[in-house]
Amino acid sequence: MFKFGTEQKIYEICGLKIGGQPGQLPTVMIGSIFYHKDKTVTDAKTGVFDKTQAEQLLKAEEDVSSTTGNPRMVDVCASWPEAFPKEIEFVASAIKGPFTIDGTTAEVRMAGAKYVKEAGLSDRVVYNSITPETRDDELAAVKDANIKAALLLALNSKNPTISGRLSVIDILIEKAQAAGVDKMLIDTTVLDVPDPGPAGKTAYLVKEKYGLPCGCGAHNAVDMWHRRKKLELDAHLTSSVVANVLPIIMGSSFMLYGPLGSATKMYPPIAVTDAYIAYTMMQQYNIRPLTNIHPLFRIFRT
Repeated sequence: MFKFGTEQKIYEICGLKIGGQPGQLPTVMIGSIFYHKDKTVTDAKTGVFDKTQAEQLLKAEEDVSSTTGNPRMVDVCASWPEAFPKEIEFVASAIKGPFTIDGTTAEVRMAGAKYVKEAGLSDRVVYNSITPETRDDELAAVKDANIKAALLLALNSKNPTISGRLSVIDILIEKAQAAGVDKMLIDTTVLDVPDPGPAGKTAYLVKEKYGLPCGCGAHNAVDMWHRRKKLELDAHLTSSVVANVLPIIMGSSFMLYGPLGSATKMYPPIAVTDAYIAYTMMQQYNIRPLTNIHPLFRIFRT
């Protein structure tokens, strides 16, 4: 394992801590609900969904989070502005911690920002996301809503390489500051099947230079692979585990692991990875976990 030479930022968002040196804090797990083609949703445009099924998914994730010690952050997705308030209201009342507002367009995301301001939920929200192309009116909406935390997507469509991702970080920071965001979480972007490797390496380099918490949606790579070539169930699961674990080994602080329904499959391998990293950091650098609910103290107990 390794220790970053740059001081590592740790942010607290509605009681959840994220960032730091490897081994200090558990990986924050971010699972999505109400995404495109989510089976709990019956009318995406108006925000009608099966509340019982959604509650069951959230409860299952809560249970595995408690078992492993990995904190949760629910990614609330929407495709239509009219749907977002209902979905946000439901999740905000169903869970205690932070959640993201993740819309397919700027108009959807701005509708979410407007609602959380009116509902007094801004301090629980992570805006998902600010990109190099985010418009000024969207940044103004984030600032007006007093949202202080955001995912910054290191998307460089003209140069989707490690160097291309790194080249937009300063732009992202500038845009986040313009939006009044002071808790910046860098999503190092997964666009293609092999991207968890470059995304993980980008996270390492961003943390070394800026000290900011990093992560990515590594599950996207396996989902794209599966669509191109139907993977056997075991191969799909194993590939998903590897894709999610690799960026954590390279220093990432959070993982967008996919649908909430994957929680019981994705939390345990991430927790084991966290435990191995923490144990190594204790021996090599005398860096200890900052919480007594770290996976190191949870998953190996009898």
